[in-house]
Amino acid sequence: MSKTLSFHKMEGLGNDFIVTGDVSAEETEQIRGSFEALCHRRTGIGADGVILVLPSQTADFTMRIFNSDGSEAEMCGNGIRCFAKYLQMHNLTPLQEVKIQTLAGTIMVSPTSNDCYRVNMGKPVLDPSLIPLNTELIGQTKDPFMMREVKCDDKTFKISALSMGNPHAVLYTENLTDQLVNHYGPILESHGIFPRKTNVEFIKVLSDNEIQMRVYERGCGETQACGTGACAAAVSGVINKMHGKKVTVHLLGGDLHIEWQGEETDPVFMTGPAKEVFRGSVKI
Repeated sequence: MSKTLSFHKMEGLGNDFIVTGDVSAEETEQIRGSFEALCHRRTGIGADGVILVLPSQTADFTMRIFNSDGSEAEMCGNGIRCFAKYLQMHNLTPLQEVKIQTLAGTIMVSPTSNDCYRVNMGKPVLDPSLIPLNTELIGQTKDPFMMREVKCDDKTFKISALSMGNPHAVLYTENLTDQLVNHYGPILESHGIFPRKTNVEFIKVLSDNEIQMRVYERGCGETQACGTGACAAAVSGVINKMHGKKVTVHLLGGDLHIEWQGEETDPVFMTGPAKEVFRGSVKI
């Protein structure tokens, strides 16, 4: 299939995406093989992923998101804010709160101020079988997988695992080093206890309401920010009594503000920015 694709390059805290409403649901499967090349930072547009703006029968819109390696992700917190910004820029909806269908369920997004958006990220998933974790390795249990020892190369980390529509592994450290993130990140991403791989969050607790985070994203490598990862880190921190229920997460690309009241039935709220970088068209 040959097509000229119109797109917007957008970013949320440096987590950058190629966003387009120029692809139909039927065309998606025909062109998804080109997404990895489009994301290449030397020979393509360059991005952490591709986001498609599609219609929905159950919500206001559907978001499909593909990682830079071409694999499809269930959800992306920074991406969904860029999605909402795209809707605003194109006057696609008059609604102040938009329901967006994702593979992780329906997500509610509303603008706040200064190109920021507040996202109801839904309830965290703590049941190991639903994250999912490999229950053959960890045992058949519904107890949350919190601060459990996981062997990784020459180290053993205390890992807290949960899902925010996609799987996350959270660990705490005194020092956020390149060696820690870039060596152990890919090993943990593909660790046997995560059958669908995982995002890995490395956390340094600064105070009762501030944490610093670096993230190794599944299918992308280290990125400037990860919205679902910031939510997962906040949930882990509340459960493990590392900090309070409202926390500012300092990422390489900037700050996200996360709120979670602490019950498994409580939704997680994320607030952060989304911006347009440039727009153009490309032949695929």
